[in-house]
Amino acid sequence: MSDFAQTATETDKDWWRGCTIYQIYPRSFQDSNDDGIGDLIGIVERMPYIASLGVDAIWISPFFTSPMKDFGYDVSDYCDVDPIFGTLADFDMLIDAAHGHGLKVIIDLVLSHTSDQHPWFQKSRVSREGPMADWYVWSDAKPDGTPPNNWLSFFGGSAWHWDPRREQYYLHNFLASQPDLNLHSEAVQSALLGVTRFWLDRGVDGFRLDTVNFYFADKELRDNPALPPEGRNAIHAPRVNPYNYQEHLYSKNRPENFEFLRRMRVLLDEYPAATTLGEVGDAQHGLELLGQYTSGDDYLHMCYAFEFLAQEPLTAARIAEVLYKVHQVANDGWAAWAFSNHDVMRHTSRWELSPAAQRLYATLLLCLPGSACLYQGEELGLEEADVPFEDIQDPYGVEFWPEYKGRDGARTPMVWETHERNAGFSEGEPWLPISHEHARRAVDVQEHEPGAILHHYRRALAFRKKHPALVLGMQDGVYAFGDVLHFRCVHDEETLFCAFNMSDTPSVHALPGGDWETIGQGVGGANKSPDGRLHMGPWQVCIARLID
Repeated sequence: MSDFAQTATETDKDWWRGCTIYQIYPRSFQDSNDDGIGDLIGIVERMPYIASLGVDAIWISPFFTSPMKDFGYDVSDYCDVDPIFGTLADFDMLIDAAHGHGLKVIIDLVLSHTSDQHPWFQKSRVSREGPMADWYVWSDAKPDGTPPNNWLSFFGGSAWHWDPRREQYYLHNFLASQPDLNLHSEAVQSALLGVTRFWLDRGVDGFRLDTVNFYFADKELRDNPALPPEGRNAIHAPRVNPYNYQEHLYSKNRPENFEFLRRMRVLLDEYPAATTLGEVGDAQHGLELLGQYTSGDDYLHMCYAFEFLAQEPLTAARIAEVLYKVHQVANDGWAAWAFSNHDVMRHTSRWELSPAAQRLYATLLLCLPGSACLYQGEELGLEEADVPFEDIQDPYGVEFWPEYKGRDGARTPMVWETHERNAGFSEGEPWLPISHEHARRAVDVQEHEPGAILHHYRRALAFRKKHPALVLGMQDGVYAFGDVLHFRCVHDEETLFCAFNMSDTPSVHALPGGDWETIGQGVGGANKSPDGRLHMGPWQVCIARLID
């Protein structure tokens, strides 16, 4: 660990509270060796840009050794860098560069499953006997040869795959090439905690834990019950996926997960500033799990669910509904909010946002209680790219095309210089095509446009950092009045009132009782009118501070 990293870990163990995290999908961020795939050195080269945004940390999607059937989320070696991304020495350079710019580094850990090329699985599948025989979830067939239960894969079809070597089925919640680990095994838990320690010792500041609620499967492998049509939604999986037809009572969300998360927290507490951000993938119980997994000091630090990553339009009423439920079921926990990431359609397209609406949503995200995650290119207002079927790489998109086109539209390369080859991403042929519309919104173009959304994100991030009530405050008074969402944020001596007109029509809104001064004009905030009310234009915000 570098001297800087050691110093950083000793300064503020609660740095993650209210932090803003910039997610990097490394394949698509910056290519330094012109093979068409982004890499770790590319991230190093762009670190000054990331720091200029005003975020607190970066989250890097998987870069571990992998056959790339699911683009890094199928790990074949947890403790090495895949050659397409670089080397461990490159990663050390990235750590030093990030810390040198005052940025924390969070890396994506995929602990629920591995690649079928991982040595652990290769040893486990050889025989029903042996030291690693139970490291994965194996089961005999039913008497008629069918899978042991009705569990479904998130990527389509049965969650069970027949292995002729053991003459048994193994569980895979995702691709058949991603067998699920058996965390009921003490040896598996210890091995995964060893992986965690490896990266902590290398200087990382935390982990984004992929599919954190999938770690355990029911020991008895009981069937999942059917989910009635009225209980289904598309929060976690697209409507066309039959995964939505089950209540995933036994294939995930198991109570044994708490004890493993407790073991992980004990390990992280040895490193004073280490943190965890859990991804809770569940369409019915995501917020409850968020609350359970982050309450107290025994489990995770932060979690995010999919409520604000869903296809459903994010109206004032919907946000108020979610925040009210968070207050009910996760009031003692810590949420991290995101509107976009590598797994969902970019929110500008998902919600068909105008430029004015994009600015409001950026400000809103950075005023929500908890922490916030931004996805690369979000700050440029990028829309979902239209990737033709012949260029699709995502197996999820191939399976459900054309009703669901997969995740590649959100994963196309970052655009840096509009007139450079491949918008400055690479001199080689990019692994996914670059949208011409994206290239017109490249970083270099927006840097020279004072009204560009890039500068709005910078102003909103700077505004957030100036106000403890936004970073650490408790929220109350959440209410949707027509198209206007409002709430208060309170921390120590600061009380802020935030109102958002989430429509394209003007609105008149009242301030709460008390003496208020309007602030936040740099992020489009409305001033109080002579009549003492807020005359808010379409997609306008108002932020006011209570004067003692």
